[in-house]
Amino acid sequence: MDDQASSAQDDRLREDIGAMLAGGLETEVWPRAETSQMVNEIVARLQKDAQDDLTRKLVIAGFTDYTVEADDLEQPCETCMYYLMHRRFCALPELMLPVEPQWSCRLWRI
Repeated sequence: MDDQASSAQDDRLREDIGAMLAGGLETEVWPRAETSQMVNEIVARLQKDAQDDLTRKLVIAGFTDYTVEADDLEQPCETCMYYLMHRRFCALPELMLPVEPQWSCRLWRI
């Protein structure tokens, strides 16, 4: 697949995800993954229960279509270590999803 087709596919999926989140999809926003153990537990759930199921990925990862603040720290996708700015993409291997910069998930890491 060429870059242009990949970009168009990402844009469509990003729109679908945005519509799901704006439409009231309830995700596991809390608790945030504040320790390595919590990250490992959530990642294990993603590997076991979500795999290629987009809705389960969003629910388990606790996606929101807005920036979450936890412990007086804003946690938007654009400041996460897994965020690819040039592509607006979450490169966490268990997610691999196009995202918007202001979105957030509970696996956020700096």
